[in-house]
Amino acid sequence: MAKIKKDEFINSLKEMTLLEIKELVDAMKEELGVDPSAVAVAAAPVAAESNDTPSTVNIVLASTGPNKVQVIKAIREITGLGLKEAKDIVDAGGNIKENVNIEEANEIKAKLEEAGASVEIK
Repeated sequence: MAKIKKDEFINSLKEMTLLEIKELVDAMKEELGVDPSAVAVAAAPVAAESNDTPSTVNIVLASTGPNKVQVIKAIREITGLGLKEAKDIVDAGGNIKENVNIEEANEIKAKLEEAGASVEIK
């Protein structure tokens, strides 16, 4: 059996989802009788630090466009805020949601742009 180098293993972990890593840890517990959780937890920050793109972003409303009411409805749906709070965000601009992962941010941006708003991801 070929021995896997440490760098190859860490690169493989970077490409895995959390569910896949959990399954790997469970398999290691079963097969080897050891709990590698401490090793897996220590490897996760290394993966996050070496990545140049941010793991979370803020979604900022640049402008509402012509459909202010539709944008308010979309913000209420996305954030769960009340009508007044959503209207205040639309009137003042600014952050719609903070510390959102990239995939969710892109989905939110698409919903808001569909409603007619201009959105920036920062």
